[in-house]
Amino acid sequence: MEFIPHEIDGDVMILRAEGGLDASNASEFMKQVNAMTEGGFSRLIIDCVDLAHISSVGLGVLFRTHARAAKLGGEVKLCNVSGMPMQVLTVMRLNRVFGIYKDVDQARLSFRRSG
Repeated sequence: MEFIPHEIDGDVMILRAEGGLDASNASEFMKQVNAMTEGGFSRLIIDCVDLAHISSVGLGVLFRTHARAAKLGGEVKLCNVSGMPMQVLTVMRLNRVFGIYKDVDQARLSFRRSG
């Protein structure tokens, strides 16, 4: 699993998720997110086009990422979520916590609309 910094759009960091998010990589993901937020990025888009699976540990990491960004006045938005990751987010009702968008462009536009 990798979360690759894909693009910077103003004060929005766009990450691309590849593989899965689970106990084997949750700690590394949090280190990356902490480095980004310490670097001034509290508005994150996670492109899940290549996210194959997510575990309960992965859900916890996403929620902590959301809480950290919110504490800094930002937000985490997800896009291109499908298959099992979308089912898990829906069952856990986290689709109500995260903004989930069809693609990166819609997620990017939602940040522009919200200020």
